[in-house]
Amino acid sequence: MSTPEPTESQPGTPRKGPLSFLSGALTSGLLAWVCLGLSVRVVDWYSLHPPHYSKAFAQSIGTAMKTLVVGMSFLATFTFAFVALGLSLVFIRSLLPVEKGEAS
Repeated sequence: MSTPEPTESQPGTPRKGPLSFLSGALTSGLLAWVCLGLSVRVVDWYSLHPPHYSKAFAQSIGTAMKTLVVGMSFLATFTFAFVALGLSLVFIRSLLPVEKGEAS
């Protein structure tokens, strides 16, 4: 039984160009900026409205939920920012000339 050839080695497959890297970096950077604004608003809201419950167990759950919401918003922010940084570096690298030994 023969193994199929990888799709990257086929001569008709187009490679990604610098424009796709740039558009991805700009999109991810825009989403990181939007997530940063959302994260700042979440932190502001929770600083003005801290959870107040009469039972210690409810207070613990409220604090845990606050931590999760703030953490997830900043996780999204930094994820999009690192993707934008990586795609920006790939964009810059794609503009540099390729040596014959590096082409694969």
